[in-house]
Amino acid sequence: MYNVLVCDDDKDIVEAIATYLKMEGYHPIKAYNGEQVLEILNEKDIQLLIMDIMMPKLDGIKTTARIRKTYNIPIILVSAKSEDFDKIKGLSYGADDYVTKPFNPLELMARVKSQLRRYTNLGSIVSEEHILKAGGLSLNLDTKEVSVDEERISVTPTEYKIIHLLIKHPGRVFSIQKIYENVWNENAIGAENTVAVHIRRIREKLEINPKDPKYLKVVWGIGYKIEKYSV
Repeated sequence: MYNVLVCDDDKDIVEAIATYLKMEGYHPIKAYNGEQVLEILNEKDIQLLIMDIMMPKLDGIKTTARIRKTYNIPIILVSAKSEDFDKIKGLSYGADDYVTKPFNPLELMARVKSQLRRYTNLGSIVSEEHILKAGGLSLNLDTKEVSVDEERISVTPTEYKIIHLLIKHPGRVFSIQKIYENVWNENAIGAENTVAVHIRRIREKLEINPKDPKYLKVVWGIGYKIEKYSV
């Protein structure tokens, strides 16, 4: 049974989400502000976090940033605001998905399942090689670690999936739509901002100069690729 942490300063929303999680067979754990989220993560084994953005004491954006210093669990942010700025800001700080209030509970549960499937499936990726390489960039399929010049880089589950997709096919260009469909396992509707934010975050972690990337290249008007290097 997966432990799903639910955080919102509105207790009615927490109770409602917890009820749906129980119906789907998950074990909900409740929190009401960002500080409680950090405390619970230090004490319990959590597989996914659903968290409101606008909260007292420590909001969802700042909490996400702190979580990403230590944990790679999937994070779904929830907010009453619908502007793209809030969505992009949340993704920029390390969130994996975003839902706007009022949300359809069935849609939220579908997103929970999708995130957990990607997170848990990281351990079941099959490959003939244990380590995939492109120059100084390497991905270890056993430990799920990403390294640049033998220095380990901390990545989220979604970032890992994107890197794995691209490094598994060095030199091949993937469109934004193909990246989204392969990584999110959903139809690529309005996927441009979501993928672009994750690509930018990956570049900031992998590249010495993100504006002049060595590994993760853009092919203008087509998509992205990880450069192919001769062995």
